[in-house]
Amino acid sequence: MQILQDSQKGGYIVCDMSKRPKTQTKTRIIMARIAGVDLPENKRVDIGLTYIFGIGRSNVVQVIKDAGVDSAKRVKELTEEEINKLQKVVEKIKVEGDLRQEIEQNIKRLEEIGSFRGSRHRKGLPTRGQRTKSNARTKRGKRKTVGTIRKEVVTKTAGDTGGGQPK
Repeated sequence: MQILQDSQKGGYIVCDMSKRPKTQTKTRIIMARIAGVDLPENKRVDIGLTYIFGIGRSNVVQVIKDAGVDSAKRVKELTEEEINKLQKVVEKIKVEGDLRQEIEQNIKRLEEIGSFRGSRHRKGLPTRGQRTKSNARTKRGKRKTVGTIRKEVVTKTAGDTGGGQPK
């Protein structure tokens, strides 16, 4: 396995020479990696960029426009130059670890100041006014049945002293 620099396309090529004769070499371009995320090769660029946390369908249009890349292209068809352009545009946006850290800090701040939203986060309940009597199963988890003990069970356990006849 060798990594060679391709002078024609300006990118890098991986050559797997161990499995084929020297006349036939298998080449493929290294997977596009932007903001620490490997983009899926067979997806379109606009869909592939949404795999990055913090870039959605609405702001991917602006990212592609700023980078000057064709959104209809597949990720595997991107040149090294186009990948670099996309990386520079994505660096300007807060994504992945930085965005997760900011969200986490905002939630901690709400909890520390004792706001209602902070207390809902602490209890693991919905924070935006949704009803919780009948829904909110995702936040609250599996149902726990709360019931009363039937009279028959109570009388059997209380009245059973161990000296009665076997049943």
